[in-house]
Amino acid sequence: MEPIPLMKPYKMGKFDLSHRVVLAPLTRQRSYGNVPQPHAILYYSQRASKGGLLIAEATGVSDTSQGYTDTPGIWTQEQVEAWKPIVQAVHDKGALFFCQIWNVGRVSHAKFQPNGQAPISSTDKQIQPQLQHDGTVEEYSQPRRLSVEEIPLIVNDFRLAARNAIEAGFDGVEIHGAHGYLIEQFMKDSSNDRTDEYGGSLENRCRFALEVVKAITDEIRSDRVGMRLSPFTDYMDCFDSDPELLGMYMVQSLNKFNLLYCHMIEPRMAIVEGRKQIPHRLLPFKKAFNGTFIAAGGYDRDEGNKVIDDGYCDLIAYGRHFLANPDLPKRFEINAPLNKYNRLTFYISDPVVGYTDYPFLESSD
Repeated sequence: MEPIPLMKPYKMGKFDLSHRVVLAPLTRQRSYGNVPQPHAILYYSQRASKGGLLIAEATGVSDTSQGYTDTPGIWTQEQVEAWKPIVQAVHDKGALFFCQIWNVGRVSHAKFQPNGQAPISSTDKQIQPQLQHDGTVEEYSQPRRLSVEEIPLIVNDFRLAARNAIEAGFDGVEIHGAHGYLIEQFMKDSSNDRTDEYGGSLENRCRFALEVVKAITDEIRSDRVGMRLSPFTDYMDCFDSDPELLGMYMVQSLNKFNLLYCHMIEPRMAIVEGRKQIPHRLLPFKKAFNGTFIAAGGYDRDEGNKVIDDGYCDLIAYGRHFLANPDLPKRFEINAPLNKYNRLTFYISDPVVGYTDYPFLESSD
């Protein structure tokens, strides 16, 4: 019997994938003191399958990268050592594991920063307070605009983090250039009000992002590097007046570095005839990009099958469904019902509840 499109094998550069269902990078806030914990061994290995691709939660490149409680880092040797058994457990299941690396920039508060200093950014414009899932309001500190002289130091943080990820055993890294964090703060014109070579024109606004790409591909080779982009989103007061142009410029620029993959977020769901629908506006970028194209943003099994079959993308990253269904590829394969996710336990610090206690399908052996 012909496998469903999501279960068809795929060759991503030098990597052989047995299916198209990718674990999206998901912040879980269970890395106490910014050090990955042993409970992550179970969490990630539960979601690993032979020939599957997992992308680790966003991982800080330096002590200025943090904007949330207990998110992991990879800038110290202690953190590198803590990642090793987690990566090994994923590899033992036959899966591939990429580490997503980030600096949150101004999406932070002085309490998360070294010596209580201001968070860094492209700008000194502060983010408006943001309403959270649980009804609380998150406040952000006024950021400090990076000087031109400091920017190479931040680029170097990303380079070293990529090197550390490879030392920890990861198969590659994903550069987080999405969702309003530092790299996107430079890229988008709502959050970049600079007048130097890192601001103004589209080329200037993307300069920092592409310097990070160059540093990392020079360090670990482009066949182990992907990048996540979200030109259409407006998270954290970060939006662009021409997202199509921004996305196309970045995709074409990534081609010059022979990047392994581009991972792009769909625009926000639109309400069409009373129901939420994915806008599906990524096809021009898929056509323009030379490597593997991963789409993310609200996909279920049916829509995933359709877009893979249509050639709209190569792989689909699933977040909340994969969080709540450790055996998601298997469930998709046999069209089994899914566990429902509980938003209220996404970001709690409990090492089990809402983390490793979502049930598997009953074994059919």
